[in-house]
Amino acid sequence: MMYLFLIPIVVLTLLFTPVIIAIKKKRGEKSVKNAIIGNICTFFGVMIICAALPLGMYVSAEEVPASSVSETAESEDSAAAASDNGIGYLAAALAVGLGSIGGGLAVAAAAPAAIGAVSEDPKSFSKALIFVALGEGCALYGFIIALLMLFM
Repeated sequence: MMYLFLIPIVVLTLLFTPVIIAIKKKRGEKSVKNAIIGNICTFFGVMIICAALPLGMYVSAEEVPASSVSETAESEDSAAAASDNGIGYLAAALAVGLGSIGGGLAVAAAAPAAIGAVSEDPKSFSKALIFVALGEGCALYGFIIALLMLFM
């Protein structure tokens, strides 16, 4: 309990390390690859810390009086409901985030090709627009799934 103040400092350090490295270094092909690897490592480090942190707060060696057993059961039910809500929020955030990343990658690949095709043949505009819109559909599907997870 004495070192709980260090956990937010560690999380903030993990989050800001890639930003500081990116500011200090110039962009190059190898540094971009290292930055992506660093971001992935810090993301999973923060996720592990955030997943492990709440588990220690539910454990207690304290004796419970017999009169408060029913109150304890009610508080356990509310704690389980809060935990389920938190996992639902995390799942919704992952659905939107990963869907948006996928949509961004798809549009990043399709849009330049569509612009090149339209510049060569203006009649291909509608076909090119369809391919770009299909890439954006990934993000919309992730958003719809997140809404279903939150409100169903």
